[in-house]
Amino acid sequence: MKENKLETIVELFEGNEIRSIWDNEKEDYYFSVVDVISVLTDANIPRNYWSDLKRKLKDEGSEVHENIVQLKMKAHDGKMRTTDTLNTKGMLRLIESIPSPKAEPFKMWLASLGSERIDEVFDPEIAIRRAIDYYRRKGCSDKWIESRLKGILDRNKLTDIWKDGGITDKYEYGILTNEIYEEWSGMKASEYKKYKGIRKESLRDNMSDIEVVLTDLGEVATRELAKEHKPYGLEQNKEVAKMGGHAAKVAREDIEKNLGKSLISNGNSLNYQYVDENQKLENTTLDNK
Repeated sequence: MKENKLETIVELFEGNEIRSIWDNEKEDYYFSVVDVISVLTDANIPRNYWSDLKRKLKDEGSEVHENIVQLKMKAHDGKMRTTDTLNTKGMLRLIESIPSPKAEPFKMWLASLGSERIDEVFDPEIAIRRAIDYYRRKGCSDKWIESRLKGILDRNKLTDIWKDGGITDKYEYGILTNEIYEEWSGMKASEYKKYKGIRKESLRDNMSDIEVVLTDLGEVATRELAKEHKPYGLEQNKEVAKMGGHAAKVAREDIEKNLGKSLISNGNSLNYQYVDENQKLENTTLDNK
């Protein structure tokens, strides 16, 4: 089973070329709107079709129009040209706005996903079973899955502590998480992902056992320190997060001293590889290092 988000979306286009660019900071793909229009309509000139549709969306006050981003992509003549793009969410919303029979499979797919999520609201166990099935398909043992789910629960305990300390915005949680990661590993979460060659995938799911242990130690230490010192606001919580990360750093350095090698690995659990220069994916088996 192919687990990659970009592959999953591209498969719905039945092999047609859809140019895309990965934004490492926002951790999202940006897709060429004209390419999507070309595949999903019978328009002789997709660019004109998009121009008319864009004008219509603007008049309707659609969020799709507001989220258009112009990026340079390689055109058919080999030159880099500016073109309208949308991120994953925007691209899916665009598809919903296209009155074409070719867009129906996408709309049915989106409706199915929406139905599944609504079912999970009424019965959260469905989401848990879905996660367990996902990990089993990846070949993870039940013991590993149990540990992973416990890690998610422990992470929530930490974010609850941060919430009590006046942390409310998503970006602030990211800043505090980066304080922990950077202190013990020397990398922010996004840099760690890049080092491992992953994008949207979970960083923990692509860590070695010892990397997970060090991550857990940093977060648990941060949680206990926050309980004791009761920091409030972003700056005070950053100091405590750094202290928690330092506890993991000390453990890492001690183990590495006796082991004689780094505990930070660039290995991952993917069965595909990203090829940045072509904005395409190359299906190949990666050896974990």
